[in-house]
Amino acid sequence: MSGGNEMRTVRVGIDGRVQGVGFRYWTEEVAAELGVSGWVRNRRDGSVEALFSGPRGSVDEMIERCRQGPRVAKVTAVTVLEEGGKAPSGAFDVLPTA
Repeated sequence: MSGGNEMRTVRVGIDGRVQGVGFRYWTEEVAAELGVSGWVRNRRDGSVEALFSGPRGSVDEMIERCRQGPRVAKVTAVTVLEEGGKAPSGAFDVLPTA
């Protein structure tokens, strides 16, 4: 298992038809399944933004799943930025639009 327990925190931008398709709630369910903490929110520009934190393997899987999204979404781009600082812990939150 290479680096599976190493912690990783990333901020992710997801573009495409990702609002009005249940993307935030789908993300919350997948994060719970994978044991990833953080948050997700819609952006006023029509994109979705999320912060994922957890074991590297789980965060990597979360990013890969976001490239598809829920069944009715059409993801055109996923941007990943490594985050520094203290990782969030506990529940995964759905935040208000920013």
